[in-house]
Amino acid sequence: MARRPRRNHSPAFKAKVAVAAIKGEKTLIELAQDFDVHPNQIKQWRDQL
Repeated sequence: MARRPRRNHSPAFKAKVAVAAIKGEKTLIELAQDFDVHPNQIKQWRDQL
């Protein structure tokens, strides 16, 4: 299985995902699927915001 290359997300993207997580309309799992990032990454961005 090939590894995915490392991705760099823009600050605007991180803020958009973190705000969506704070709103609480969807679970972290659902947001992770929508934005194609790991749930732990969303939690980190949310905590930083």
